[in-house]
Amino acid sequence: MTRETAHQSVRRSLEGPRTGRTSDAARPTGWQYVRYAYGAKLPASMRTWVTNDLTGPGATTRMVLRWAVPCVLILVPMLFVPADWIVRLNMTIPIILPYIFFSIALNRVYRRHRLAQHGLDPDLVSKREREQNADLYDEYHRKYRGNPRR
Repeated sequence: MTRETAHQSVRRSLEGPRTGRTSDAARPTGWQYVRYAYGAKLPASMRTWVTNDLTGPGATTRMVLRWAVPCVLILVPMLFVPADWIVRLNMTIPIILPYIFFSIALNRVYRRHRLAQHGLDPDLVSKREREQNADLYDEYHRKYRGNPRR
């Protein structure tokens, strides 16, 4: 394997699963990614990457992890307070659990906002789910919407 093909295979493995979108899309640099992860807008040339990031496979997990990082960075020093472990855990767990809960509960809202921020359609968040569950929706409409009311 040549050096170039080895580099391409490593790059593909880092990109994750293919979702039918072009892999030639512009990707953010390290600093751009950090800024983007915490609210900055990327240039229009990266809209394809942003769409895949916010609606592609693993988008929910990526958002929860991005928003958990600052909270964890703030809470880690509390684990070094000179006290029993029960006290340390009682200082951190009541903060981290609701934080993670709300980041999961509001994930779709966050992703819709980020899509709108980049000038993309916010309904793309639920589009993938509708496509995956199309057979369930069709069955529901056939079963309940097709029958007259009783």
